[in-house]
Amino acid sequence: MKKYPIDLSMLTPEEIAQFDDNMVVLAKGDCDVALYLRFSSERQKEQSIEGQLRDAIAYCKLRHYRIVAIYADRATTARKDISKRVQFLQMVADSEKRHWQYVIVWKLDRFARNRNDSEVYKMRLRKNGVKVLSVTEEISDSPEGIILESVLEGMAEFYSADLSQKITRGMRESALKCHSIGGHVPLGYKIEDHKLVIDPTTAPVVRKAFELYAQGWTVADICREFNTRGYRTAKNVEFNRNSFKSMFKNKRYIGIYTYKDMEIEDGVPAIVDKELFAEVGRRLKKNGEAPSRGKAKVDYLLSGKLFCGHCGQGMNGESGTSHTGQVHNYYKCYSRKRHGNCRMKSLKKELIETWVAQDAMEMLSDDLIREIADIAVGQTEAEIAKNTKLPALTAKRDEVQKAIDNIAGAIEKGVASDTLMFRLTDLEKQKKNLDRQITDEEKDIFRLDRDQVIYWLSQFKDGDIEDESFKRQLIDLMVNSVTVWELPDGDFKITTAYNLTSCKSSTFKASERFGFEKSCSTIKIAGRTQTYEIIVLWHGFWLALDLTAQVPRPGQRS
Repeated sequence: MKKYPIDLSMLTPEEIAQFDDNMVVLAKGDCDVALYLRFSSERQKEQSIEGQLRDAIAYCKLRHYRIVAIYADRATTARKDISKRVQFLQMVADSEKRHWQYVIVWKLDRFARNRNDSEVYKMRLRKNGVKVLSVTEEISDSPEGIILESVLEGMAEFYSADLSQKITRGMRESALKCHSIGGHVPLGYKIEDHKLVIDPTTAPVVRKAFELYAQGWTVADICREFNTRGYRTAKNVEFNRNSFKSMFKNKRYIGIYTYKDMEIEDGVPAIVDKELFAEVGRRLKKNGEAPSRGKAKVDYLLSGKLFCGHCGQGMNGESGTSHTGQVHNYYKCYSRKRHGNCRMKSLKKELIETWVAQDAMEMLSDDLIREIADIAVGQTEAEIAKNTKLPALTAKRDEVQKAIDNIAGAIEKGVASDTLMFRLTDLEKQKKNLDRQITDEEKDIFRLDRDQVIYWLSQFKDGDIEDESFKRQLIDLMVNSVTVWELPDGDFKITTAYNLTSCKSSTFKASERFGFEKSCSTIKIAGRTQTYEIIVLWHGFWLALDLTAQVPRPGQRS
């Protein structure tokens, strides 16, 4: 087996063979580079990994570059989920070691398919002294080159969006013909000539389920009966309650082909008649087992943060059902609920959460964003110093390097001896061993990039205040506690204590549900020391920050 100076295990034997006549690009060069290769499953006409590698080798050979690392993602797309590009993320992480100066890609759209991702990851590489070069697109560092690069990336992004539109149109055309367009095949059907047809083996199981439920059987009873008889779902696993709930709502069983907002009568062969389907639907609604009713847990975004201004007690999330059957979610004062001795009325969940989120959004200035980024980066560096061997190893390496420099200086001055040379050799071995230990330690360390944090936080300034996920992230990031008073005129005074020193608290009247006027912008809380706990979670390219400050709750002494 031929040995190579770098790891080529991610390549096929045919791809590796290209180096047999080009070993020079692995052995020597004027500067060190890494290759990133990617082949998308959605673009079958593009250059293959083998072709990209061939061009990259020729490019490096011509410019006297030495290839010291290769990263390859196969059959992956950059358009939606960059976390699936494992090798790409590894390449970005490895750039922190500064073992190479350039990342070579076949085309810029191999690096990223949209401008946001491109800028985020190029910025991170630049922080590590690494630049992205394209084999097929020669781009200078001039202003013109910068414009050209922006145009190329914009075109790649357009191509991706255009391709997505074409795929969507194609799927819709297939749907108009009642073709199966992938995804889960419902129990009772199979695919023939791109269409759903009745499976004579499993269709009776579906029909039996509808009949039993219409006769009064519970979902649990049917589940036990079917599993006892050895029946299996379309995924060939045992039945559970959710198996039947989705089955009983599937309109395909009465012959209606469905695709997004499209419904086509008689688009598929029916397994049950419409009368039986309707009866099952009525019983689901009556028994409260219809999925549309839902038993999903309500996410109270201010849980543990909302307090009654009159008594100082917490306000907890509760749900109630009106006489019309409509579910209402609200926050209720603990004292009023438990003892009835507080005049604070219940607050509608959606209203109070929107008020607080909107106020927090207005507080999120550019200065505050930079402050959050500095705190987060500082905290992560402190955690690295406290919880890893890296500081000690680095200090030891610096000490060894200083000793090496001293001996080298002595030798240059003509002071040399066998003892000194032996000492130099020993120190160089120590340094090499320490370098290896430092590299191993750094593999499991993620250093938060300040610019990337700022970029991510800036997205909050233009977020959708009506989006539940956005409100959750904003409130978790900014809000420490919220205190609410009911005023005599029926209005509410709301004071929000924030996590950071630059915006300790904000008070306003909820006289207008949206676009309210603040009665005072800032309240200084004197004599209080704040301690920050910052948890940084990194998964792929996704960043989540949970900042908590030790701020006195209402009624607490500071």
